[in-house]
Amino acid sequence: MHQIQASTMKWRYLQQSLFFALIRGAALIITLALGGIILYIIIHGISAISWDFITKPPTHSMTQGGIMPAILGTIYLTVGAISIGLPLGVASAIYLTEYARQGRVIRLIRVGINCLAGVPSVVFGLFGLAFFVIIFKFGSSILAGSLTLGFLILPTIIGASEEALKSVPKTFREASLALGVSKWQTIFRIVLPNALPGILTGSILGIGRAAGETAPIMFTAAAFFTSKLPGSVFDEVMALPYHIYVLATAGTNIEETRPIQYGTVLVLVALVLGINMIAIIIRAYMRRNKRW
Repeated sequence: MHQIQASTMKWRYLQQSLFFALIRGAALIITLALGGIILYIIIHGISAISWDFITKPPTHSMTQGGIMPAILGTIYLTVGAISIGLPLGVASAIYLTEYARQGRVIRLIRVGINCLAGVPSVVFGLFGLAFFVIIFKFGSSILAGSLTLGFLILPTIIGASEEALKSVPKTFREASLALGVSKWQTIFRIVLPNALPGILTGSILGIGRAAGETAPIMFTAAAFFTSKLPGSVFDEVMALPYHIYVLATAGTNIEETRPIQYGTVLVLVALVLGINMIAIIIRAYMRRNKRW
C-alpha cells in the first residue's frame, strides 16, 4: 500500500512539473517573441528619431520632415475614445451588475457584448462611416473617429468593469445599506473606489487598442496628409497607425521612407507604452490604498 501511494505521488509530481515546465516555456516564447519584435523595431527605427522628427510636420511628399501632426492626432483620438468609452462602459457595467434583474435578457446582452469584442475593427469603421460621418454629418473628423474608437473599446471596458465590480465583497454593500445609505451612494462611495483598479485594467487594454487601430480611423478621421493642426473636433487629423499604412503602401518612394516607417512605428509603440505606464502607475497607487 505504501509503495502504491509513493508511486502515485511521484506520478502526480511529474505531472505537475511537466505542466509548470509547459507554462514557463509558453511564457518564455511569448516574451522572446515580443522582445524580438521590439528589438527589431528599435534597430531599424532608431536612426530616424530626432528632435526635428518629433516636432516637425512631414515635407517633400512625406519623404522628409517629421511626424508631429500624426503624434498629436493619435493623442487626440485616443483621449477622445477613452473619454467616450470609459464613462459609457463603467455606467453599463454598473447597471448590469448592480441594478439589472439577472435573467435571460441580461444573459443575451452579455453574449452580445462578448460577440462585439470579437468583431473585426473594419466593421466598426464602416459603422462609424455610416452612422457618425454620413447620418450625423460629422464628416471625417476627430469627433467621428473618437466616437468610433470609443464604441470599439466599449466591450473590453464593460467586461473588465463588470469583473471588477463583482470582485467587491457583497458584505460591503450590505453593511452600507444596513446603515441607511442609499444604493447609489453605496455604489459611488463604497463599490466604485474598491473596483477602480480593475476598471483601470480594462481602460489600459482599451488605450492600447484605440491608439493602434487603423481601419476605424481610415473611414472616419484620418487624413492622408495635412501640415496644419486641427482647430476643432470637426477637423480631420493625421494619425500614427494610418501614417504608417500610407508610408508602407501608398507613399512616394516607399523604399526610401523605410527608416521613417520604422521610426514612426517606434514612436507609436513608445506613445502607447507611455500612456499605459501612466495608467498602470495610477492603478498601482489605488491598489496600495485599497480599503480591503
